[in-house]
Amino acid sequence: MRIIGGRSGGRILKAPKGLAVRPTPDLVKQAVFNSLGARVGGARVLELFAGTGALSLECLSRGAAAAVGVEKSPRHAEFIRRNARTAGVPAEALEIRTQDVFAAIPQLTAAGRQFDLIFADPPYGEKNVGHRSTSLAQQLLDDLTLPRLLAPGGRFVLGHAHRDTLDLAGGWREVKVLRHGDSQMRFLEVAP
Repeated sequence: MRIIGGRSGGRILKAPKGLAVRPTPDLVKQAVFNSLGARVGGARVLELFAGTGALSLECLSRGAAAAVGVEKSPRHAEFIRRNARTAGVPAEALEIRTQDVFAAIPQLTAAGRQFDLIFADPPYGEKNVGHRSTSLAQQLLDDLTLPRLLAPGGRFVLGHAHRDTLDLAGGWREVKVLRHGDSQMRFLEVAP
């Protein structure tokens, strides 16, 4: 796993051993950033379920103004800090919050924070044919506070398994979907 583009392009990122973290594959990451294009430059970025910080660090490498990574595991948060140093990211550009995503969302909202890009590639849910998904991706879509964190004109990029059928009812409108193997990345905006 590496940073694909920008000033830190080619730098190798470390991930914890085991199955606790499923980093976004480089091919998927490249397709996402090709689709986002110029939106990344100067953006305020929020990465939920940050894992290794790969998406935040990719944004910072490509000229994002600042990023916030939310990761529940202190061990994984330390990997993000190490990866940021490896990528040469200034300490003030990346804020790491070691806490549960669903606790961080209302705290960030209460603080008046808004982001141009929000990324979430949480652990995958199970196949849900015949019933509504209970996955972390669906829980994010159902969170009524999350849309308030997205700045006007911003994008929410949500990763999930192809077999996890999500219900977009609520405050989101789909702009685009990228598929790669079992992975899907949905580009969403706040519904008018």
